[in-house]
Amino acid sequence: MNDKLIRGLLMEGSVNMTMISGRELVEAARQAHGLSHVMTAALGRLLMQTAMMSAQLKSKTDNITVIFDGDGPAGRLVAVGREGGVVKGYADDPSVELPLNGKGKLDVSGAVGKRGELRVIRDLSLKEPYVGRCPITDGEIANDFANYFFTSEQQPSLVYLGVRVDPASGAVRAASGLLIQPLPFCPERDIAALEAKASEIPALTKMLEEGFEAEDALIELLGELHPEFTEKLEPRFMCDCSRQKIEAALVSLGRDELADMIEKDGGAELTCRFCGSRYVFNKEELTSLLEYASSGGAEDADR
Repeated sequence: MNDKLIRGLLMEGSVNMTMISGRELVEAARQAHGLSHVMTAALGRLLMQTAMMSAQLKSKTDNITVIFDGDGPAGRLVAVGREGGVVKGYADDPSVELPLNGKGKLDVSGAVGKRGELRVIRDLSLKEPYVGRCPITDGEIANDFANYFFTSEQQPSLVYLGVRVDPASGAVRAASGLLIQPLPFCPERDIAALEAKASEIPALTKMLEEGFEAEDALIELLGELHPEFTEKLEPRFMCDCSRQKIEAALVSLGRDELADMIEKDGGAELTCRFCGSRYVFNKEELTSLLEYASSGGAEDADR
């Protein structure tokens, strides 16, 4: 089954809903970064939440960057979302592995940390990006986002994120997320009905693993809340790096730095942090970039 990102409404239009089935997306990230079991769950949750948030973007130049800067051994987790639920991301240490927690589950909060800061940067092609931030509450990702929406955006939210990993191979069996946000005019009785359903929502990932289509799983879980689907997208883990962008980055280092690389190393090898792609430049290629920078290309690249 292909991944899906579904946007819609609940309670006859009083509640916004976004759902993602993201097994392929999270598996692509696992393979790109060689993620451990627990880091597959941690980065996978962050990528799916960022994809759900980026589904609201309207322009190809808009993006959302989310940074989890916790005190756990994983270091920083970073995700960037673009229009249509396309995401990329990385963790400072993708190899961190921990024993299962007291509930017998992957110890995401142990890897991420329970103290630190969550930052959300929305670049909507305006003069300045909007930056929201809040403390990390427990490092489980979903609860931290619920706290972020409430404290930074004054938006009460129900956030669920789940990744099921094969214990032996580490491959992703299923992954899903659900973001439910009451609109300002939502009546109290609808909010009470949502709160009553909250304990059932963690069954979503297991249902997908068992073969449910995303739409059918939503109807099975939320049918009495009258779900209405308004948009369906295909989320993806996909980096937008390219050799041309890496060349521009090298040129932006300046003439002295390029000359030093040529003299000392006779070449350069750069790896994209978001996807692991390697870009190799030999001495002749660096010399060509140096000539371009010397002719004013570095200044042009900054404009």
